[in-house]
Amino acid sequence: MTQSAQQLFDLHREILDQAVDAISSRSFWTPYPESMREYPEVAVKAAPSHFESLLSQPFTLNGVGNTQQIGGEVSPYGFELGITYGQPDTKALMAAMQKAMRDWRDAGAEARVGACLEILSRLNAMSPEIAQAVMHTSGQGPMMAFQAGGPHAQDRGLEAVAYAWQAMTQTPATMQWVKPQGKHDPLVIDKRFHIVPRGISLVVACSTFPTWNTYPGLFASLATGNPVILKPHPGAILPVAMTARVAQEVLEEAGFDPCLVSLVPDTVDAPLTKTLALDPAVKLIDFTGSNAFGDWLIKNATQAQVFAEKAGINSIIIDSVANLKSVMANLAFSLSLYSGQMCTTPQAIYVPKSGIETLDGHLSFDDVAAALAKAVQAFLSDNDRACTVLGALQSPVTEARIDKCRGLGEIVLDSEPREHIQFPKARTHTPLILKVGAEQKAAYSEERFGPISFIVATESTAHSIELARDVIREKGAITLGGYTTDETVAEQFEELAMEVATPLSLNLDGGLFVNQSAAYSDFHATGGNPAANASLCNQAFVASRFVVVQSRRHGQSN
Repeated sequence: MTQSAQQLFDLHREILDQAVDAISSRSFWTPYPESMREYPEVAVKAAPSHFESLLSQPFTLNGVGNTQQIGGEVSPYGFELGITYGQPDTKALMAAMQKAMRDWRDAGAEARVGACLEILSRLNAMSPEIAQAVMHTSGQGPMMAFQAGGPHAQDRGLEAVAYAWQAMTQTPATMQWVKPQGKHDPLVIDKRFHIVPRGISLVVACSTFPTWNTYPGLFASLATGNPVILKPHPGAILPVAMTARVAQEVLEEAGFDPCLVSLVPDTVDAPLTKTLALDPAVKLIDFTGSNAFGDWLIKNATQAQVFAEKAGINSIIIDSVANLKSVMANLAFSLSLYSGQMCTTPQAIYVPKSGIETLDGHLSFDDVAAALAKAVQAFLSDNDRACTVLGALQSPVTEARIDKCRGLGEIVLDSEPREHIQFPKARTHTPLILKVGAEQKAAYSEERFGPISFIVATESTAHSIELARDVIREKGAITLGGYTTDETVAEQFEELAMEVATPLSLNLDGGLFVNQSAAYSDFHATGGNPAANASLCNQAFVASRFVVVQSRRHGQSN
């Protein structure tokens, strides 16, 4: 272990211990503040100008045999970034990474974890800058880009490091095995146990959450000894490139080859992901994105273990409510946040066609639908606030999808464009809410990515549960919500959640929303239904990224 790596481990040991305690207790804890007020004012104020200084020029990284400069990012807020990135020779890069892996492996768990913790610490200090990059590639609103792109993403990275540390230190490095043999001398064996990485890790980043969905795989693989190729979405390269630069700086300062974390960008017209994924040297793949490509990776990249978060049909079942206004306000926020471009946003909302009971009396199905539409309209009535919450649609494809979906049901609330004061060309759209019958399964049981949701008229709450069960078993889900004032029904919701292996949020009507997932406490996805084959984050997500290789020899008894 290099001295600097040991110093990094010692420097951050307290945070590591606290993170390990947090994933064991599942209580609230974070070392990374989510309020901008807790970051240096000078850094917050300088972030926009720092972002602007990166535009229209090459972004430099430690590349291996760069073959060409590529780019093409366009902000969803309406302007070209003009940044280019070196695309390395992938064969030369993989050879260099395999060569560098030996020193990284032999450095030991403390060195690797120390470097990872330092990378996260430096990324946290850069959160205001990263927020600008996330905002102008993903389309997230400024506050969400800061929180989800900065401290919340870093939390998920640290969570992965904590699990990696737990997993790697469960087995001692050395031990003496002594077996008594009666009248004969005991059998004494000296044993050594080596943490051995699987190989090169490919992390395929998504366009909507380029850091939040990337950091778990990046840090889980890096901490356990695997070199990491970061393959960003062509539309959201900058936040991933900034992450790679910080990682390379820390690795080099600690005495390691910076190529251990490398960026391999590509373009929509000349994609590289399939080529990278099928390379025999790639043994781990982390992917967030469409069902089609996730399924292709699992089927074809058989030399690698694939951790895939795909699409699902997130569902809400409304049986009865206490405070209708609070419930509808909560759902209005969930449907509006980042224009529904979250893997946790509800899409199918099941309501009995006979209506529901509230503390203020009975409401018909149409009354419930109208109440939700009214709540969304009220929440977005202030245009400045609406644009901040909605952000912008990351892709023009999502904008087109809204138009295509209008004919799938009866429009309860139509989607409308909003003019962003600061960015007049931003793709900003309000939610589209449709009413459909339970028999219109083709409409609501396919993922409609973006601000599109369906209120489904069912025969009863029992029928709602049955439909949700069938759809999630077939298509998967990342989130499940339920509303009821009946404890018996609440238990039925709990049972449903276990049957379909989907986290349940029950009767949320305050400051917590079904979209949100708290690091160290909430398991994001379970790996138990078709929407994802892994959870962010648990032991299984990390422990399979290395193997334990032992050696043994005869020893002398002490």
